[in-house]
Amino acid sequence: MFPTRKHIYQNHHIDSTRWDAFQPRADDIVISTSYKSGTTWMQEIVVQLVHHGRDVPSRDDVSPWLERNRRPLEEVLQELEQQTARRVIKSHLASDGLPFFQNVKYIIVARDARDVAMSMWNHYSNYTEALYIEMNNSPLRIGPPLPHCPPTIHEFFQNWMTHGWFPWESEGYPFWGNLHHTQTWWEFRHLENILFVHFADLLRDVRGEIARIANFLEIEVTPQEIETIAPRVTLDAMRRAAQQGADGLADSFKGGAQTFFFKGTNGRWKDVLGPVDLLLYRQAVTRVLAPDCAQWLENTSDQ
Repeated sequence: MFPTRKHIYQNHHIDSTRWDAFQPRADDIVISTSYKSGTTWMQEIVVQLVHHGRDVPSRDDVSPWLERNRRPLEEVLQELEQQTARRVIKSHLASDGLPFFQNVKYIIVARDARDVAMSMWNHYSNYTEALYIEMNNSPLRIGPPLPHCPPTIHEFFQNWMTHGWFPWESEGYPFWGNLHHTQTWWEFRHLENILFVHFADLLRDVRGEIARIANFLEIEVTPQEIETIAPRVTLDAMRRAAQQGADGLADSFKGGAQTFFFKGTNGRWKDVLGPVDLLLYRQAVTRVLAPDCAQWLENTSDQ
């Protein structure tokens, strides 16, 4: 049994039907994560592995977010078609919204939802007015506009834990399901072309995870290459690169790259989330996740 597309995801950020025009190559790599779960980190690791630590163009140029609806699809597909190296495509789609190709490698990165919430609050609460205008006035937006961020993290968290943007989800508002994303992929973790990576394991042993990812991708990598790649994928290194590049983060986030690449740590929720928040979290976990998936997410996390 393989993943199948059951739903169309379309809102202020994404349009899953953009994948309909995608033509896979036999060695393609798809990185599918929930938001704020190590997406950019994994993109950087995989791009570095594909190019064996050599300098490459902007990550956004070589690893596009295909279902993102803020660029004309034709431009993104043309960029992908012109690539001669092994391609790395970013996605935030659950397995029930993404086409599945048996000859493509899928890397799924997940993170404890309480840690995701802390990063997502930093992300969402620092959206600039220019970004709201760009997203909500875009002719490519489908459905209602993105509401402005609530005034407190507790209001955000409680909405996020108890409402879905889409009718088949029960958490993730006003974006899309975080727990749902992990669970839909978890059901297929036994497949040889799917690799699960935990954010906390990247924090704990990035060199070991780089080697494990390389093995999954069938990329021969020497210990010297791992030592070259590891410093390039640190939070500070990616923040410096973003600050030096013309990536538009300053237009989208208050504080620019400093905000986008924030703490990159786990456990900050302990001093922030209250009893009501944590009760809603536990109810959502019970409702959405299989017990073994919940245990993996929480017990692998370095709480």
